[in-house]
Amino acid sequence: MLLAVCGHLAFIGAAGATTAKNNAPVEAAAKPEAAPTAFELQLLYADRTWNWENGAAYFGTDRRLRAWTGGQDAPAVGEGRWLVTETGKMCMELAWRSKTYNTKPQRTCYSHRVEKGNIEQRKDPDGGWYDFKHAKDNPADEHRKFEAGNTKGAQFDEARKLIDTKS
Repeated sequence: MLLAVCGHLAFIGAAGATTAKNNAPVEAAAKPEAAPTAFELQLLYADRTWNWENGAAYFGTDRRLRAWTGGQDAPAVGEGRWLVTETGKMCMELAWRSKTYNTKPQRTCYSHRVEKGNIEQRKDPDGGWYDFKHAKDNPADEHRKFEAGNTKGAQFDEARKLIDTKS
């Protein structure tokens, strides 16, 4: 299924790359005709763990999102939801908490576009575009930081216990 989606994205990307080369600047915002669909984005994120330098986020199939960051000295957890749009956006709405703070849900969005058969990503509203997923595996892809399943659930639970423990 994922191979079919990548092939579809490669086809869309080739068509979009010609248009971009001839008319619009490449740094323009994601255009609906050159962006992955909500279904295609769901295949990239659902039931996957995005590993960070010092933490991770799990994108549940029920659109729930659980994240953690920090070590023993400063753990924090975020809980909320994630969503995708037909215009190539994936948004995370997380309320973070630690022993010293609580936040209201904050929305962070990433735009995606298909360029030359590859998926690029940027943090909205004005982050720079970078490689997210090539049609063929590339070690520099951000998507290589994703693992199938909830691979860091135990670390999330440990961080939550440290935060919720009365000191």
